[in-house]
Amino acid sequence: MTLRRRQFFKGVLAGGAVPLLGAAQASAAAEPCEPAAEPTWGRGPEGQRIADLGDGTFRNPIVSGDHPDPTILKDGDTYYMTFSSFLSYPGLVIWKSTDLVNWTPVGPALHKPLGDIWAVDLCKHDGRYFIYIPADPHRTGWSIFVIWADRIEGPWSDPIDLNINGPIDPGHVVGEDGRRYLFVNGIRKIRLTDDGLATDGVLEPAYEPWRYPDDWIVENFAPEGPKLLRKDGWFYLVTAVGGTAGPVTGHMVIAARSRSVHGPWEHHPHNPLVRTPSEAEPWWSKGHATLVEGPAGDWWMVYHGYENGFRTLGRQTLLEPIEWTDDGWFRATGGDLSRPLAKPRGGRAGPSGRALSDDFSADRMGGQWAFHDPKPEDADRLRRGDGGLTIAGRGASPADSPPLTCGVGDRAYEAEVSITLDGDAEGGLLLFYNPKAFVGMGFTAQSLKHFRYSEEQTWMRSPQTARTLRLKVTNDRNIITFARSRDNGRTWSRQEFRAEVSGLNHNVFGGFLSLKVGLYSAGDGAVKFSDFKYRALVPAI
Repeated sequence: MTLRRRQFFKGVLAGGAVPLLGAAQASAAAEPCEPAAEPTWGRGPEGQRIADLGDGTFRNPIVSGDHPDPTILKDGDTYYMTFSSFLSYPGLVIWKSTDLVNWTPVGPALHKPLGDIWAVDLCKHDGRYFIYIPADPHRTGWSIFVIWADRIEGPWSDPIDLNINGPIDPGHVVGEDGRRYLFVNGIRKIRLTDDGLATDGVLEPAYEPWRYPDDWIVENFAPEGPKLLRKDGWFYLVTAVGGTAGPVTGHMVIAARSRSVHGPWEHHPHNPLVRTPSEAEPWWSKGHATLVEGPAGDWWMVYHGYENGFRTLGRQTLLEPIEWTDDGWFRATGGDLSRPLAKPRGGRAGPSGRALSDDFSADRMGGQWAFHDPKPEDADRLRRGDGGLTIAGRGASPADSPPLTCGVGDRAYEAEVSITLDGDAEGGLLLFYNPKAFVGMGFTAQSLKHFRYSEEQTWMRSPQTARTLRLKVTNDRNIITFARSRDNGRTWSRQEFRAEVSGLNHNVFGGFLSLKVGLYSAGDGAVKFSDFKYRALVPAI
C-alpha cells in the first residue's frame, strides 16, 4: 500500500477528514475542550442501551444502531416499523412496539435477494400488509417492487416488480378518490391498481418541494422519502431534502399540504421543521420523517440521524413530539433530542431490544445475522448443528468473502466467538463496514493474521498451529482491541495493535452503512463458529 493510500484509509477509519482538513479546521480540531458527560440510557439484554429510562421518560434513539429510513405503521394498538436493509440478506426486519419507545424484532419480511434495498414503505390496506421496496437487483438500475402478507408475521410473498424504473423512496397513500398511489423521490406520483400489485397510470410530477436558502451547506437538493398522511380533510406530505449523508447540516424535514392528493400543494410556512444547524448538535443529518399518532392521541415524528461522534453506528431511529397548531399545521417540539423526553401517553411498555449472544442452535438469519452483499449461492454455505454454525469457505480474505454480520447499537461493547477450522480454511472476527473498510483478526492452521484499513498487515503475521481459537473484539467508543484465547476464554492474549474507527465522519466510502460485528470464512474447507457472546460496556457513573 502506498503512503498516500494508507493515509487515505487511515483518515477515513479515524474520522474521514485527514486528507481534507484545511488549516483553520486543523487548528480548531487541535484546541483542547472539556469532555462532555456520558449520557445514560436504560439497559436491556446484555446491558445494551434502550430508550426507556423507567421513570416515564425516554432518551433517543428509540432503536439504536443502523436503522435508517424508518417507515412506521400504526395497526390497532400496535406499531410496526422497518428500515432500509441495503445489501444485507435476509432483509427488512420488522419491529413492533405498543408505546413507540420499546421495540422488539418480529423477523425479516424479505427472503429473496433483491440486491441493494433503500428506503421502503410499510402500509396496510383492506386488511392486507404491503411493503413497497426500491431495489437494484441486477445493478443495472432501480425499480420498485412490492411484497404482501395477510399477517405481519408472514409469510410474505415473493417480490413483484412494478416496473417503476428509476425512482426510489416510495410512499403509499389512498386519495380522496379512493384510488391508491405511490409517491416517489422527485416528488412524483403514480397510480396503482386496487390490489396494489401493479401500476395503473404513468409517473408524473406531483409537488415542487420548498427550497432552502442558497447559502446553506447541503449535499444536494435530493427531494426524497415522501410520506403522506390524511387528517381533518388535508393531505400532509412530509419530505426530506438536502442529502442524507453529506454535510451534517444538509438533511432536513419539510412539509406541504393539499385538499387533494393531486394538489396543488402549499408549503409549510415554517419549513424546515427539523434540521441539524451545526456539528455541535448531538444528532446529525436528521431527516426522512413520518408522522404517527401516539397511543393516547398525541402526535409524534419518527426519523433518523447520525449520533455525533458515533457515525460508525449508522443512522439511528429518533422519536420527537409534535403539536398541531390552530392553523392546521404542525411543529416539532422535542428540542435537544439528547435530553430525556416524556414518553407518549397511554402506551403499554413491552420488552425492548434483543439478546445478541447466540449458541447457533436456532435460526436467527435475518432477525440478527445477515450476509453482506451475498451471492445466491451464499445461502448454501451455512450449516447449523454440532454445537455451532459452520460456514463453507469462499474467496481468499474478508475483502472477497462476504462475512456474516450482526448489527450493534452500543457506544462500547465486547463480542467474542470460538472458531474451529476444517480443511484448508481461514476464519476470523471482524468489525466490518464494507469490503474496503474493516478491521479484524483471523487465522489459518499455520498463521495468525491482522487486518487494518481493509488489508492484511503482513508484517504482523505470526506463526501458530491451533485449529481452534476463541477471538474477542472490544470496541470502546471507537477504539478497537482484539484478543485471542487458546483455552476457550479462560486466559486471553491481547494483540499488540489497536485501531481507531472514530466516525467515518465524512462518508468517503459512501453506502450509508455502519460498522457491524462480522464472522468470515475463506479458503478451502469450512469454519465452525460457536458460543458467540455479546456484552455492552456500561460506563461507571
